[in-house]
Amino acid sequence: MASRKDRASRKLRFGVNPVLEELGCVKDNELCSSNEESEAENDEEEETDFEDSDSSDEEWEPESEPTPKKQRLLFISPTSTPRTPRTPTSCAGDSLSPLSTPKGRSHSPRVRKRSASGRSVESDTDTWNDVSVEDEDPVLPNFHPKRTPGPQLVMDRVYSPLQLFQLFFPTSVIDTIVTNTNSYAKMRSEAGKKFPWVPVKAHEMYSFIALVIYMGILGAKHILDYWSGKHIYSLPFPKSVMSRSRFQAITWNLHLCNLKDDRANALKKGTRDHDRLFKIKPLYTDIIEACKTHFHPNRQLSVDERMVASRARISFKQYMKDKPTKWGYKLFVLADSACAYTWNFFVYEGKSSLATGKGLSYDSVIRLLDLSLLGKGYQVFMDNFYTSPGLLLDLLDKKTLACGTIRSNQQGFPRTMTNDLSLRAQKGSMRWLRKGKLLFVRWMDSRVVSMCSTMHKAYDGSTITRRVRNPKGEWEIRQIPIPTATKDYNKYMGGVDLSDALIGYYNVLHKTQKWYKTFFFHFIDIAVVNSFILHQQLCKSQNKSHLTQKEYRETLVSELVSIATLSNASPAPKKSTSCDPEPSTSNPNKTNVDSTNEPCWPEYYGSDATSGRRVCVFCKLSGLKVKTPVYCSKCSVALCFVPSRNCFRKWHAEKHNEK
Repeated sequence: MASRKDRASRKLRFGVNPVLEELGCVKDNELCSSNEESEAENDEEEETDFEDSDSSDEEWEPESEPTPKKQRLLFISPTSTPRTPRTPTSCAGDSLSPLSTPKGRSHSPRVRKRSASGRSVESDTDTWNDVSVEDEDPVLPNFHPKRTPGPQLVMDRVYSPLQLFQLFFPTSVIDTIVTNTNSYAKMRSEAGKKFPWVPVKAHEMYSFIALVIYMGILGAKHILDYWSGKHIYSLPFPKSVMSRSRFQAITWNLHLCNLKDDRANALKKGTRDHDRLFKIKPLYTDIIEACKTHFHPNRQLSVDERMVASRARISFKQYMKDKPTKWGYKLFVLADSACAYTWNFFVYEGKSSLATGKGLSYDSVIRLLDLSLLGKGYQVFMDNFYTSPGLLLDLLDKKTLACGTIRSNQQGFPRTMTNDLSLRAQKGSMRWLRKGKLLFVRWMDSRVVSMCSTMHKAYDGSTITRRVRNPKGEWEIRQIPIPTATKDYNKYMGGVDLSDALIGYYNVLHKTQKWYKTFFFHFIDIAVVNSFILHQQLCKSQNKSHLTQKEYRETLVSELVSIATLSNASPAPKKSTSCDPEPSTSNPNKTNVDSTNEPCWPEYYGSDATSGRRVCVFCKLSGLKVKTPVYCSKCSVALCFVPSRNCFRKWHAEKHNEK
């Protein structure tokens, strides 16, 4: 009896409708009067939390468990125990634990609404405009370059490929490489490394570079194939320039920096003063300076990355999945959009102590744009890795315009969804929004393309050809609208890509275990391509037809080899070793008419009889292959000069020198 009285009293206390009691379920919004105030407080807390979550830029993540304080209160059956604000009720016979929620409902009310494009819905007074709304033309700064755009040379003068190449690899640069290479070879020899070595000279280094460029034209699978004796190769040119062993000896001992300075830099490893790129610095800085000196870019510039292929185990090797060359060293490059001339670049070596705190993309663009040398009014095009509203506004303050693709989650991108572009919009649909001096454009092509610019009008009536499905489901060619920023981006963004293509056609890169040698080969590529572009620009100004890149490289190789020929034409004989090519029986260096009266004297190739040995030409006529350290000072041929085999006397007695 007591239990019945308790149930009746609870019925009166909560004011339960008998009809609802029989149904056994009530709606969530039908709360008892005793809990109306607590629900109102909970709703106020939920609204406050919702506003805070929208103001955050962090992506929302669902909570693992709901907070009991913010959970909806469900009606408790009169037959159950007295209800507290934190006790959920069962509905239609379902028993739910206090931490469970009905299927399909969110655990937490702190849910941020998301659009189809993934951007959060925030209160914004801005509105996206379509093409029916006319945009205003921005006021652009005038173009005032520091120098006349183009080659900084005498435009009516004829330059040979060798002269243009020596703008980037002058004699001073070659002399530095020769000095450091000889020092490194001497150090290795003193350390116990056994290899034949005669100090390399400048003209021999030019011949070495000529063979490197030559190998890029032919592209054999292995370096030894160029000197192979197999009939299917039959390549006489490498043998006539340099022997295989001499080429390998120079490659092994190639060194770019000063040894003493390199040791001093190695002691600083782990400190801020340590220079990770010191091994390439002498040539690295000279190439960059030459690129800036001998050419001034046109108004349109492009910024992008370049990958130099390498699998070396070194800390600043990078991986870029979207690049054709995925593993290697990353270079940030500024190139002329019209002719693909590499004007400035730098090697990415990891985190830098000189970072401004605004991000790698921001620092890279500012570092590449040497505005004190370029001038004002330039237009820079970049991809979405670099583009940010802050960077574009800072460049505009420096009288430099910029345009590029931008990510929709980039800080500063408009968050408004009012009249935004739908993901199912037709091709050619566009929306634009102007915030101060920044123009944001969203255009539907195969997918949505977002652009940001400080130099363009939203739409000027331009169109582009695309394949579009008609209402019948058939493909047809149609002209669709395209924003001005997107049209110019497609036109001028490919400067670095074109430069990479020109390098890739005849790439001279060789596999090596030393990372700095990889950069040496890449610097040769940059010098050849940039000198070829200078050749094109000079011929264009003189209304002449220019050489193709293949023809240009072939001519350059011949002229580089001719430097060694001219050096060998001097009266002083060339000291060499068995690594050098074998001399012919004729004397190609006999060009001085007055030398006919000079007597024939035996001389040594090296400092003693153990170095600088060559095959005796007289023994070779007899089918023998005997090496000798002696040669004739007048005839410039190797001859045996020993008591048991005096080929020197026999050669002159039979008057072979007069043939």
